[in-house]
Amino acid sequence: MQQLRGRFAPSPSGRMHLGNLFSGLLAWLSVRSAGGAMVLRMEDLDPDRCREEYARQVADDLRWLGLDWDEGYQAGGPHGPYSQSERTKLYAGAFRRLKEMGRVYPCFCTRAERLAASAPHRSDGQIIYSGRCKHLTEQEKQELSETRCPAWRLAVDDQEIFFRDKLQGDYRENLQTDCGDFIIRRSDGVYAYQLAVVYDDGAMEINQVVRGRDLLDSTPRQIWLHTLLGFPPPEFCHVPLLLAPDGRRLSKRERDLDMGELRQRFAPEELTGLLAFWAGQLDRPEPVTPAELAKCFDWGKVPAEDITVHPEEL
Repeated sequence: MQQLRGRFAPSPSGRMHLGNLFSGLLAWLSVRSAGGAMVLRMEDLDPDRCREEYARQVADDLRWLGLDWDEGYQAGGPHGPYSQSERTKLYAGAFRRLKEMGRVYPCFCTRAERLAASAPHRSDGQIIYSGRCKHLTEQEKQELSETRCPAWRLAVDDQEIFFRDKLQGDYRENLQTDCGDFIIRRSDGVYAYQLAVVYDDGAMEINQVVRGRDLLDSTPRQIWLHTLLGFPPPEFCHVPLLLAPDGRRLSKRERDLDMGELRQRFAPEELTGLLAFWAGQLDRPEPVTPAELAKCFDWGKVPAEDITVHPEEL
C-alpha cells in the first residue's frame, strides 16, 4: 500500500491565524494517524507580500503547537527546494510543456477589459473569462506586445471534471462553462498559484491535500492540470472555514486571532484542545497534544460546514 504523503503549504504573507492553524492541524492529524509523511512547503510566490521572516515565524509557530514535519522548509529532503520562490525554473519547464501542447495563449486584457469581456457570472459570483485573446491573430499579438506584457492563460476543454471530496462529498464542474481559461503566468512573469501548486504537489508526490473549503472550486481545474502534466491527482479533503460571528472568514489581513496573540493567551495544549473540539475530535475543549489526538483521529467526526467562532469560546 502506498504511503500517505500530505502537506501543509501556508503562504508566509503574515502571521498565521486561527483558521490557518485549524487546517494545518487537520492535515497533520490525517497524515500522522495513518503513519504517513508530512511535508511543509512555503507558498511564497507573491514577492510583494511574502517574506522570509514570516516563513520562519510559521515554522516556529508550528513547532510551538507540536506539529512537526518529515521534509520541507528548514528540514530539506529529496523534493526540494520547498519554497516556491526558489522553484521558478521548475514552473518554467512545466509552462513550456503546456505551451508545446498548444494549450497556452497570451492575454493582453487589463482588469477592466477582462471584466467587460467576461461571460455571465457563475451562480457563486465567479467571473468566467470569455477567451477573447485566444482568437487574436499573430499580427495583433505582435502589435499588442509592443505596449503591454501579457499574462498567459491555459485554454480549457469543454469537459466535466468529477471528484469525490473526502469531507464535502461529490463535486463536479464543467471546465468551459464553470471555470473558463485561467491564468497560469502573470503579466509580471510570476507563475500563478494554479500552476505552481499542481506542479509542486505532483513533483513532491503528495497524494492527499487537506485545505480550506474556500479552495473547493479550484480543484477541478487543478485535477485537469495534474493530468496534463502527467501527475496522478491527489485525494482532496476540504475542511470547514472558521468564521467570525458576523460571518467573515478569519484572515491575516484582519489580524483575526493571529499566532502572536494566541501564544500569549493559550498554552499549546489548550489551543490544540480548542481546535480539536471544533474539529469534532473532543466532546469539550480540554488540554491535549497533537500526538495524543493522532492516536484516535477520525475524519468521520469532522464537520463539513463552516464553524462560527464565538468570543466566549476564546
